[in-house]
Amino acid sequence: MQVKELFLEYVGYPTMSDEAAEACPSTEKQWELAKRLYRDLRALGLEVYCDAHGYVYGSLAANTAIPAPTIGLIAHMDTSDACADAPIRAREVLYDGTDVVLCEEDGTCLTERAYPGLAKYRGKHLIVTDGRTLLGADDKAGCAEIVCALEALIASGAPHGAVKVAFTPDEEIGRGADLFDVAGFGAEFAYTVDGGALGGIEYENFNAAGAEIVISGRSIHPGDAKDRMVNAAYLACEINARLPREQIPARTSGYEGFFHLTDMNGACEHAEMRYIIRDHDRARFEEKKRVLRETVDAVNAEWRDVYGADACVLSVSDSYYNMKEIFEDKMYIVERAEQAMRACGIEPRRMPIRGGTDGARLSFEGLPCPNLSTGGENYHSRFEYACVEDMEAMVDVLVRILCVQE
Repeated sequence: MQVKELFLEYVGYPTMSDEAAEACPSTEKQWELAKRLYRDLRALGLEVYCDAHGYVYGSLAANTAIPAPTIGLIAHMDTSDACADAPIRAREVLYDGTDVVLCEEDGTCLTERAYPGLAKYRGKHLIVTDGRTLLGADDKAGCAEIVCALEALIASGAPHGAVKVAFTPDEEIGRGADLFDVAGFGAEFAYTVDGGALGGIEYENFNAAGAEIVISGRSIHPGDAKDRMVNAAYLACEINARLPREQIPARTSGYEGFFHLTDMNGACEHAEMRYIIRDHDRARFEEKKRVLRETVDAVNAEWRDVYGADACVLSVSDSYYNMKEIFEDKMYIVERAEQAMRACGIEPRRMPIRGGTDGARLSFEGLPCPNLSTGGENYHSRFEYACVEDMEAMVDVLVRILCVQE
């Protein structure tokens, strides 16, 4: 099957994950795509296993006695909760540089004014939404490319070593690697196919932490509030205002880290805040956590006489670390992908991830795992799109990676 057709079928499965759920997968609907991927791998002749948590594993035996590494390919099944995931109405357009009308009813358009990167796709075919949901190219483009690459590899008869495949749930909520069976997977190294524009190769990512601040206030009539009231919502605003104003996502790029207030709610008696903390540099990452702790401590100190205790309770937990250190003596894995891209007429670009992938966690668990492009852009957005020609090119790249190197 062509990658475009398979991708369009996969995006028809709504698979949004749910951070509030404790089960794995976090949403029952992820099971439907897991079952479909299981069937597709079985149809190709792979040995396939789906575990009790929705992880789908596949294995293709080597077809040559030539020494070759066992290589893994990984993509995730779930999609972000940043916007609706159903009903996804995907369609193909030939991009000619003019505004792409996604929804005529409300005038929603995909434009180069808002997304200058669109210019490089002139003359190519894009798959877009109707402007009301995300598309799901993150990461169903990766899923479709892996399945099509396996089909092409098998049909070609080209010599290859053993190939391992995995499709994971709940990557978007940071749990994709939680229950991944690294030992059972059995690859020497792997690639997550979960990136953006064609040519990207990523082996540097943020160090990441999550922080929660729970604030207990004391309510009283505002007319009698002097030296009595402790307004939890006010303290929440005070904490956020004291953090470095230039270190937020909207004012950073490249290797610059940030504090990101993801959600906040509260009233006088009670407030809660949640942050994610990111930085590529480990020392600056630790500094950011220190700044947040000291900010909360300072606000507590100023209100302790009134409240009689600490009003604000901070908890911080690390999520993942920069996998760059894993690749200091394993750059041959990155170079293999670069060679495959060049052989397919694509100029590779090493770039830092302003985020994380399953591969970041897996790299620290013994499975070195850089991230490759998929040909999609504007992820987690109603303006998400995927380029047909670039998805086709990534299928060729994956086949090249898996073949025995000359």
